[in-house]
Amino acid sequence: MTTRRHLLAASLALAAVSAHAQQVLRVTAIPDESPTELARKFAPLGAYLESKLGMKVEWTPVTDYAAAVETVVNKKIDLAWFGGFTFVQASVRSGGKVVPLVQREEDEKFRSVFITDKASGIARLEDLKGKTLSFGSQSSTSGHLMPRSFLLAVKVNPDVDLKRVAFSGAHDATIAAVASGKVDAGALNISVWEKFVAEKKVDPAQVKVFYTTPAYYDYNWSVHADMPQALQDKIKAAFLALDPNTPQGKEILGLQRATKFIPTKPENYTGIKAAAENAGLLK
Repeated sequence: MTTRRHLLAASLALAAVSAHAQQVLRVTAIPDESPTELARKFAPLGAYLESKLGMKVEWTPVTDYAAAVETVVNKKIDLAWFGGFTFVQASVRSGGKVVPLVQREEDEKFRSVFITDKASGIARLEDLKGKTLSFGSQSSTSGHLMPRSFLLAVKVNPDVDLKRVAFSGAHDATIAAVASGKVDAGALNISVWEKFVAEKKVDPAQVKVFYTTPAYYDYNWSVHADMPQALQDKIKAAFLALDPNTPQGKEILGLQRATKFIPTKPENYTGIKAAAENAGLLK
């Protein structure tokens, strides 16, 4: 009888631990900016989600884009901020089991910019032939995939026609590489560029945008399809309820560089998938 009571107590304890674990929402993001900046941007959003979901929210940084994909595919992370390309990678890796919930309104018509030193003589994409160029991360939508696809569209093959191609790892690092003269030009997310200009972290008199890409779908917040539908719905509702007319909503949306969040769906990223396949980047 004593043994049976012990087994029952152990079972109840394990159930309690399991229930507690399910009350934690583990969140990450692709490291497209510095770790300190990502943590700063997430802090008020995490507190907001805790209040809306009634559960603890834990921020878990990852080392690179591939790690962000794998943690969601393997259900070690519950909610992730993906770029369009990393979402496509996660969707393919999981057999369609990773689903996007919301995106910023800006992500319906996202763009990349190519920048260069004003003294470089580079004025159009074709002028990059024989020059050095920095992308961001190899898995970045706005810092690699889409800039590469627009270069290929004007018959500039980065791996053949450029003197050297580098990967900075993040958009802010690309700006630094161009500003310091390490490379002749760089390609990055327009929103990070505009933030750096607004915060006077880059001198537009020295570094200029010489090409802005056409619009495409980009970032989203995604979850694994195995997450209970009720929790998916609560997360989506929390993002959609963010209101720029409230102090809390204004702060969170400002840090996320968003006017508001809107629903999204996998079909929005078919163009990104096609671009990745055409560029030979989707294995």
